[in-house]
Parts: sequence; C-alpha cells; structure tokens
Amino acid sequence: MKIGITCYPTYGGSGVVATELGKALAGKGHTVHFISYSLPFRLREFSENIVYHEVEISTYPLFEFPPYSISLASKMAEVMCYEELDLLHVHYAIPHAISAFLAREIQRDQATLTRVCKTTKIITTLHGTDITLVGIDPSLSGAVRLGINQSDGVTAVSQYLREKTMQDFHPLKEVVVIPNFVDTKEFVRRDCMHYRTAFAKADEKLLIHISNFRPVKRVKDVIRAFALIQQKVPSRLLLVGDGPERSEAEHLSRELGITERVRFLGKQEAVVELLSISDLMLMASETESFGLAALEAMACSVPVVAYRVGGLPELIKDGDNGYTVSKADVEALAARAIELLSNSSLYARMAHCARETALRYDTACIVPLYEKFYKQVLAE
Repeated sequence: MKIGITCYPTYGGSGVVATELGKALAGKGHTVHFISYSLPFRLREFSENIVYHEVEISTYPLFEFPPYSISLASKMAEVMCYEELDLLHVHYAIPHAISAFLAREIQRDQATLTRVCKTTKIITTLHGTDITLVGIDPSLSGAVRLGINQSDGVTAVSQYLREKTMQDFHPLKEVVVIPNFVDTKEFVRRDCMHYRTAFAKADEKLLIHISNFRPVKRVKDVIRAFALIQQKVPSRLLLVGDGPERSEAEHLSRELGITERVRFLGKQEAVVELLSISDLMLMASETESFGLAALEAMACSVPVVAYRVGGLPELIKDGDNGYTVSKADVEALAARAIELLSNSSLYARMAHCARETALRYDTACIVPLYEKFYKQVLAE
C-alpha cells in the first residue's frame, strides 16, 4: 500500500505513535509518505520506503496568522495525486482531518481536469485532546464532527476515548478502538546503573515523570506527591520534558524545599536509559486518553502510580501492574508510591506484571490491526 501520514511532529504521544506506525509499516514493505511542517522527531533513521514532504507555509501581509491548514491541504492533495496514495492517515481531528477533507476535494477537482487522480481514502485517529479539550470548544466542535464524518475510517486509542467521542459528537461514522503500542525490543530495561549514580545514591529510590508540562499533566501534583514520598522513602525525582508549566513547577520545588532532590532534565531522547534507572513513574494527569508514557515505562519494568482518569484504567490494573487513585488526591498518590517502594516483594511482582502487560501492546501485535483496518476501508 501507498500510505500518507500526517501528525504533529513535536514531542507528544500522538506524534510518537504516528511516526512509529509509519516506520513499522515501512518495515513491512508499504511505502509511507509523511506530510508535516517539520520532520517528526522520532524519524531519525533512513528507510528506503519512507518519504518526507515538508509543508511550506506562505506569509502574506494580509494574514495576521499564516493559513497552515490550507497550506497543509494543498500539500496533501499534491502528494495524493502525484504519489497515487491509497490512503491518508491523519492523527488528530483538528486541523488534520479537516485539511485531509479539503485535500480530497482538491484531488477530486483536479481529477475533472486531468482524469488521472484517483480518490484517496482518509483515516482519522483520535488521540485525546482533539476530543476532550479542543473538541468541546463550541467554536471548533462542528469542525471536529465534520472531520470525523467525512473520514472513510475512524479509530480511537482507547475504549474511553471512543465512548467520549460517541457521547459528545454523535458521529455518523463507527469509531474503532486500536490502542497505542510500544516496541518492546527497544523499550526494555537495560543495564544503565552507571548513569544512576549521577542522580541518586545507592540507598535511594529514583522516581520519574515524563510529559509536555501542559496544565492537563498537573506536574505540580507530581511534585507535591514526591514531597510527601521523600519524607518516608529516601528518593529523588527526575522530571523529563518541557512546556508552559515548567517554571511554576520549578518554583514549587523551591517553595517546598526539595530542590536538591528534584532534577529538571528538559526534553530528552534517551528515554529508555532514563526509564531503565528509574524505580517508579508518577502520573497526575487531569485526563489521559491512553497513557503512552505509562506504557513505555511499563515496557521497561517500571510500575506506574497514576490518577484514575480517562483510558489509564484500561492499561494500569490497580494492584496488579501498578496503582490508580482518585483524581487530585495527592496524598493517595504518595501513599501508594510509598507502599510500593517499601515492599520489595510487592514491587518485584508489579514490575514483572508491568512488563507482561506491555508485551500485549507490542508493535507486532497492534500494527497488524491497522493493516487490517486499512484493507477494510479500501475495500468499501
């Protein structure tokens, strides 16, 4: 198949999943064309089956803001026609599904002139905030619903997100659940203990949080919980990522007097190495459609303690491979972490179960579900 993929190329779960999906599809012999304003950050290695098309954003004095959605649609239509794409898989409803819909209309219009452009099928994958945050904005909800309904196939990364979509948008299209995935050969606990000495002493536990530091991630709750944890368990906290909440999070750590025990590492590519030296992941998100960071941690045998929100309970089975607690209950978040870090046999069991859970979400298990879905859509 000839497959186009459009995603946000920056740090974030949807971009990671889209890029890894494209790489896996290319590895299986499909030709994959990435269409975005910059190279996806996980697209580092060369592949003869992967082509990148950069969206050029024109600026005119008339426009206060460059019309990216239209530029994207034009590039999509160009690639659809000249590369004869079988389907275009877009990740996030806004603006990508709308741009894809416009691109298909451009493609159909071109076909009336050249009679050579075939119609490309459009598949939209919903990842979370396009439904739970952006989508509920009254000024955008109509566009989200149109993007869904004009797609030839729609997937969601969790049962929670599917139900949320059906409840809030009443789409005419059926939404199929295909969960996120992880390469468990790459994300596996490695012997990186020589790195650990740079962050913690031998008798200290090392906790980790990875996010884009947006308000929805509630990073300050993570810091407040850690302040309680380190009073009972000698420990350190690694904060990986960057974003609008970082400055406030740094200020809070100083305010709580735990600056020496908290390290802000910013954006990092050595995620596997950092997870491999960690004992526990803390998540305090307001909502999570799936929780890719949690899955990657579990693949590295790192149990996760998180708020019981969104699709996380589908991944983290409370008391089995990690713990979930009520949202905004910082004390409970800390208590569960202390319990886990203080009981070596309990910890060993949960770390093992976390890895076993991740194996069920391996790339080799999930990518064939996308291939099957593609074939169904193309056959319709």
